[in-house]
Amino acid sequence: MSPNSRRSVSLFPCLIALPLSLLFVGYMTKSSTPAEVHITTSTGTLYGTQIIPTSNLPEPVVLIIAGSGPTDRNGNAPLAGENNSLKQLAEGLADHGIASIRYDKRGIGESSAAGPEEVDMRFDTYVEDAALWIQQLQVDSRFSSVTVIGHSEGSLIGMLATQKTEADAFVSIAGPAQTASQILRDQLQPRLPDALWQQNEQILAALEQGNIVTSVPPELNMLYRSSVQPYLISWFRYTPAQEIRRLTVPVLIVQGTTDIQVPVSEAQALKMAKPDAELRIIEGMNHVLKAVSLDPEQQNASYSDPTLPVVPELVEGISQFIHTSEMRRESNQSLHRNVPN
Repeated sequence: MSPNSRRSVSLFPCLIALPLSLLFVGYMTKSSTPAEVHITTSTGTLYGTQIIPTSNLPEPVVLIIAGSGPTDRNGNAPLAGENNSLKQLAEGLADHGIASIRYDKRGIGESSAAGPEEVDMRFDTYVEDAALWIQQLQVDSRFSSVTVIGHSEGSLIGMLATQKTEADAFVSIAGPAQTASQILRDQLQPRLPDALWQQNEQILAALEQGNIVTSVPPELNMLYRSSVQPYLISWFRYTPAQEIRRLTVPVLIVQGTTDIQVPVSEAQALKMAKPDAELRIIEGMNHVLKAVSLDPEQQNASYSDPTLPVVPELVEGISQFIHTSEMRRESNQSLHRNVPN
């Protein structure tokens, strides 16, 4: 299948230019039973799942943003298998009285038809889509607050969407602090021979400057094919450590110690950039939020094991953070109301 095909599997997410108007038309019912929701746009429809715990009072709600590549709303990817990590996270939060929406990004899962040709992909469209979901939650009277949860690459998407919408709180799970281009450097340098590494560095440097590269070695074409370069340029210009510093809402940074994709040092760097954020390091949690050792066989198996639950400490920590943030916000609002003019 051609790399320019809309449905081709790519290392990078599928995006589309933001339409001028969107309608939130998913039916939402106050029940702990999952229900389908969707946003209809002039260029396609995005699909998601919502869970709302039964309650007579407004409850906090989270928007869960999946990570990179073809990862769907449940945390599953076609090549990696089914682990249901984000589905389990949403269900766990519901048990703690927290509603949620998780969704398939453009070009992924049920939202695949909304994906564009690869050459039209842009990182910022994912941010705009997330912001639209947040804005719809903000005007829904059934919800008392909106927290954005971003996993892996979804962490950066969530940071930027939170800035745009002034959501009430933000949670980063396994989110990197460095630019995507620097992460590529760190991953590729030990694997490439010197001559090819020098060519890789020249390509990355050009893309970081916003320049298209016309000559790419065959060995690197999968990463830097011409059709994906505009997306890379739009992605590389963001530094998560800088973006998290701009947030003015409560922030929780979560990282597992057995994550073989994102090391603990990345979470520590986010914490350094945002000193007032809460940092929670979860011993023995890997990238798909499961309790797994560093043994390669156990790691690989966890990516395709939906029977393995997410680490309970993750759900409990996020729930505590959301409820505490909400109580503080309500207390501050009460104080402001009681201050005489």
